[in-house]
Amino acid sequence: MTLTGTPTRVAIVGGAGKVARQLIPLLVDAGIEVVALARRDEQLAELKRLGAEPRRLDIEEASADEFLEAFDGCDGIVFSAGGGADGNIERKRTVDLQGSLKSQEAARALGIDRFVQVSAIGVDRLVESSASEAWKAYVAAKRDADAALRSTQLAWTIIRPGSLTDDEATGLVTLKPEVERGSVPRADVAAVVAACLTSENSVGRQWELVSGSTPVDEAVTH
Repeated sequence: MTLTGTPTRVAIVGGAGKVARQLIPLLVDAGIEVVALARRDEQLAELKRLGAEPRRLDIEEASADEFLEAFDGCDGIVFSAGGGADGNIERKRTVDLQGSLKSQEAARALGIDRFVQVSAIGVDRLVESSASEAWKAYVAAKRDADAALRSTQLAWTIIRPGSLTDDEATGLVTLKPEVERGSVPRADVAAVVAACLTSENSVGRQWELVSGSTPVDEAVTH
């Protein structure tokens, strides 16, 4: 499980999400081509304006062959999809878990080694019994998707951010296997993902992420 070189063309699953929209320009500026996957026409048009090659993929409905077509020509994958913050328990399974499993399988089939997954902080810890059923389903989906990815031979990295905000990027984070719960701007999450894609040190690592005092590149490479 090693990084054989910086990916040159990265597919983003959940390409219309808020983290992905921050990530696309970072990768484009770094000279990495971006294939952004989304399901609606207006999303695809916006992703093209951001500099990505938009491709249609409905994570929940797509067949294995459609996942293969979506990833065609790519040498890296970022899974940053989520079933939303509402109470739809089923979508936590079909998007957050099954979407990741389908992406992992397609990556293996195509020989795409590099796979960075955006998860959530604390999903391996005990969930309070008073938590909502939707939250329990979300935590279980993220936990199981991460466990499945760790069991593969892919060159994986798992990033588990705390509460996401729309604040401006700070470029300063705390990135460790386990951290105290906190928040982090989506822009900083995107910067960490971009740095991980090019760092050998991030392969086989699972990190929790909140705002902190360490520059992103230093946090990822040390």
